[in-house]
Amino acid sequence: MSLIILLALFASILALSFAVFNYITVKRMPEGNEKMREIAGAIRIGANAFISYEYKILYLTVAFVAVVLVVLTTWHAAVALVIGSLMSGLAGLVGMKAATYTNVRVTNKANESRSIGETVKVAYRGGSVMGLSVGGFALLGLFIIYMVFGVGMGQAAETEASFTNFIGLHFNPFTMTLSGYALGCSLVAMFNRVGGGIYTKAADMGADLVGKTEAHIPEDDPRNPATIADNVGDNVGDIAGLGSDLLESYVGSIASGIILAYHMFSKSLAEGTGMTTELLNRLILFPMIFVAIGLIACVVGIASLLFKKKMTDDPHKDLNASTYVASGITIVAGFLVSLVVFSGFDRALLSQSLGFNLGFVSPWLASAIGVVSGVVIGMIAEFYTSAEFSPTIRLANASIEGAALTITQGLALGMKSAMAPVVVLGAGILLSHQVAGMYGVSMAAMGMLSFVAATVSVDSYGPISDNAGGIAEMAGLDPAVRRITDTLDSVGNTTAAIGKGFAIGSGALAALALMISYLYSYNDFSTSLVLNIIEPMTLAGAIIGGALPYLFSGILIDAVAKAARKMVDEVRRQFREIPGILTGQDKPDYKTCIEISTKGAISEMKIPSLLAVVVPVACGFLLGPRFVGGLIIGSTISAIMIAIFSGNAGGAWDNGKKYIETGAIPGHEKGSPTHDAAIVGDTVGDPLKDTVGPCLDIFIKMIATVSLVTVAVFAKHNLLDWLSSIF
Repeated sequence: MSLIILLALFASILALSFAVFNYITVKRMPEGNEKMREIAGAIRIGANAFISYEYKILYLTVAFVAVVLVVLTTWHAAVALVIGSLMSGLAGLVGMKAATYTNVRVTNKANESRSIGETVKVAYRGGSVMGLSVGGFALLGLFIIYMVFGVGMGQAAETEASFTNFIGLHFNPFTMTLSGYALGCSLVAMFNRVGGGIYTKAADMGADLVGKTEAHIPEDDPRNPATIADNVGDNVGDIAGLGSDLLESYVGSIASGIILAYHMFSKSLAEGTGMTTELLNRLILFPMIFVAIGLIACVVGIASLLFKKKMTDDPHKDLNASTYVASGITIVAGFLVSLVVFSGFDRALLSQSLGFNLGFVSPWLASAIGVVSGVVIGMIAEFYTSAEFSPTIRLANASIEGAALTITQGLALGMKSAMAPVVVLGAGILLSHQVAGMYGVSMAAMGMLSFVAATVSVDSYGPISDNAGGIAEMAGLDPAVRRITDTLDSVGNTTAAIGKGFAIGSGALAALALMISYLYSYNDFSTSLVLNIIEPMTLAGAIIGGALPYLFSGILIDAVAKAARKMVDEVRRQFREIPGILTGQDKPDYKTCIEISTKGAISEMKIPSLLAVVVPVACGFLLGPRFVGGLIIGSTISAIMIAIFSGNAGGAWDNGKKYIETGAIPGHEKGSPTHDAAIVGDTVGDPLKDTVGPCLDIFIKMIATVSLVTVAVFAKHNLLDWLSSIF
């Protein structure tokens, strides 16, 4: 098995090497004329300045949390937390830097070739650096954790709570170490998504509300002072934030399966169902090997597009083909992994101890169910957000009647769109549990993200294309160039909605697996694990937990609105005090707008970022583990609905606006009152699809992970139990 685990190292090195190759290839491409290089340089400087400032605050927080973990849990978990934060931080940083170099190359390729297919290749190559970095760094970190702590320090062989910390609490060392690694990834994801989301939407809304609706100048017009900040935001929010987000989901889904395996082993010992240490070892290795195969499959899928000789003029078709190659190879090769890892075990033992009702194929089938569920959820997101389908077309036509009906129709679309993905998710949970028990549910989450490098590459391509369009507009290039980049950007909005569907779906499955581990962490293994939802303490937790995502979302939207208001005031001030800006005689002050977005994002992100950490810990120490169990259930269910609604409604509003801009509705072209109404809808949807939706999947996994890490402490030391002992 030692040779098999080396497959994880090989896959991570292969992915990172391919990312380096694509990064170098992009940088060698020409940037275009001097004006294009100047604009791209300003975007790059702004993005680097923000990420540097944000990371200073982030790693101070990481250091503080690491110290707390040393005291409350284990020093191994603290070290793993730092490793996780470094891997996630590196992925976000590398992907963002690649995007800031790729955007202008995409513009130049569109200008030189006037070919949609060739331009897609450049944007996708830049996006693949982010995707490959996510898979490569995440798996490399897991390999380090497993080899250093699991093998080197012997933690993987420890099946009981053998480690005693400073305050006398007992832990299973490896599960706590893995939890620390996942928590480190979650902290970076929360900061990057929240901070980047506030930044990008404050700039975007400020630019749209004044530039497009008041001054009636085109999107990304160089006369708009907020346009550089808007393009910076695409990189820090939709690239760095996206990468850290999906990396955290990826790690969380793998870690949940491994942690669950340890708890199932202890339960098997308590019940005498015969699970062996060798079987436990295979359960630990299976998710790592499966995702390693998936990462190799992603390299093949990405290469299939980048080295394709003849591209079509349908970017969606080419991008989907790349994803389908990756997912298809993952499913087929995953069967071989399951065969090698589990075929030597007695079928009755697998069924009795783990719930593997179909023998050695059970974990593979559960993983395949996750893959298929993810693809179907993505197809549903595409149906509701793409301008090729009726929901978005109807939304665009609603703009003829004004902004009020645009918003009303968009809200209805988003709400209706939540049903079908949830049905798929529910079916995935039931089917995966039926074939492989609770371990199967965690494998379904892992399967859904096993080809994450391909989905993130497709997702990252969108913001790069958006930036490319902005550079084309600001540089005054031929309108045909902007039409090419707008085509790419419109597809990018749909791929982003698909990526968010994957993230929230896998997040829900991973949170469920972590919930089972949470219950195991404070209950005796010989007892039946049931969280009684009608028990008053649990029910109260579930009700309050259901409201938490609304509070979190409201704080985020309010934060975006505050920062956007400052941006609006600044843009209006410049237009008022420097009238030469609109005539083209004077140059706008881009730097001040970038500073407003940076300061606004950093100051406003602190409360929502810490909410997921503080609330479960505070509730645990006050009211105990049953209340927090209800909190996890309530917040998970509520967050799934809000996230799907937000992503699909926002994506449809954006693509509905772009549908009108293509002239698809005769007599209601760009600049018409209909277009103005669509811009209002798009502006309302901006903080939903790019701030609220993406942050919620991190929120639910952060609550579950933090609760799992700290439950051993507050299960024994909480105010409610102390008061009960007195009275």
